[in-house]
Amino acid sequence: MQIQSAFGAGLQGLQRASNGISEETLNINRQTTLNRQQQQQQVDAAQDQQAQVDATARPQQAAPATDVTQSLVRLEQQELSAQANVRSLRTADEMLGSIIDIRV
Repeated sequence: MQIQSAFGAGLQGLQRASNGISEETLNINRQTTLNRQQQQQQVDAAQDQQAQVDATARPQQAAPATDVTQSLVRLEQQELSAQANVRSLRTADEMLGSIIDIRV
């Protein structure tokens, strides 16, 4: 039984999950900023034209919402991965503690 490999795998998995969480957080932030800029541009264009925009002429924002949704799903996946790796680290720690108690 190799306790060190369990610790190593748990730490590597936790680091990957942490990196993934950071990446998805940045993606969500970028997309939100882009959406706000697009909305401001639309407001500015509407004010410049002094025209009313009917509901059918409004630009669709389904793609940005989908991107944010996908990023949120991936963020949740990374969170679950981090939790699983923390559990594996706890288990490896408990096993090592049990081995030390048995040998003493």
